[in-house]
Amino acid sequence: MRHNPYKIVKMFEETVADYCGSKFAVSTDSCTDAILLCCEYLSVKEVTIPSKTYLSVPQSIIHAGGTVKFEDYHWKGAYQLEPYPIWDAAKRFTSNMYIPGAFMCLSFHIKKHLKIGKGGMVLTDDADAAAWLRRGRYEGRGEVVYHEDSIEINGWNAYMSPEQAARGLMLMQNYPEHNEDLPEYPEYKDLREFPLFRDLVKE
Repeated sequence: MRHNPYKIVKMFEETVADYCGSKFAVSTDSCTDAILLCCEYLSVKEVTIPSKTYLSVPQSIIHAGGTVKFEDYHWKGAYQLEPYPIWDAAKRFTSNMYIPGAFMCLSFHIKKHLKIGKGGMVLTDDADAAAWLRRGRYEGRGEVVYHEDSIEINGWNAYMSPEQAARGLMLMQNYPEHNEDLPEYPEYKDLREFPLFRDLVKE
């Protein structure tokens, strides 16, 4: 086969990394899985997040073996999963937004800035982390033929499809240099009101 369709995924990743100012960008099927992979990579323990955010964030922390502590504070665009260098940046996508040393998780959901339908990405400047995240999103596989690979980590089925990447690359062609953080209407619900989080998280 002359052209590997997954090459366009790498092209989209490189374009986003250049735009955001990070050394690496690792695409995923969603921001949720981007956060999960980062939590797994850093082996999170207790993680503090705002009580009003999207519900898959604490779920990702819990799936990765961590516990959640909620705090009451207002955030705009992005917030840190403290004390870890993981950022939920689903509501932010603008030029040179990357915070050095961070794992910034992006969302390309239809309600977000770059509307490719569904998809996510991790921005990082850590080459070892980027290599692990690439395997982690792809069932532990490397970028080689399946039968020639050696599977060494327990991964997930969380990679971005060429169709999503192609749309993202197309939209990036004329994308604005600066974008304001997105608001959330109506406001996120306080997650402590859900029985799941009342029972499982620390307050």
